[in-house]
Amino acid sequence: MQSGQFRPVTLFIAGLMGLFGIISAAAASHGADPRLLGGASAMCLAHAPALIALYAAWPVMRTAAIAALLMSAGTALFSADLTARHFLGHGLFPMSAPAGGVLMMLGWLSVAAGAFFMRRES
Repeated sequence: MQSGQFRPVTLFIAGLMGLFGIISAAAASHGADPRLLGGASAMCLAHAPALIALYAAWPVMRTAAIAALLMSAGTALFSADLTARHFLGHGLFPMSAPAGGVLMMLGWLSVAAGAFFMRRES
């Protein structure tokens, strides 16, 4: 998949993350221990708007595609691990939440790097 083909997928993922963020926040408010689902909700609701911003910046920010990919994968992995821990009592696999966190950090680092890798406006 080329960078340009991933652009609409980024917007789709942002919508799903926003949806999951709201659903997990609601589920957290009805459970005995809201910490895990609350954390998953916070990560989704923080990164969904970031993905929308990357979608908008795509034409001028050279690192938008890699940042979106890293943030999407990291947020999904981190949130899925916390959600599995809440409902199943165990995570996806050892170190999956930290791996997701590292991917999110690399995504934000890619955003920062984007300041130095801008395309010229036409």
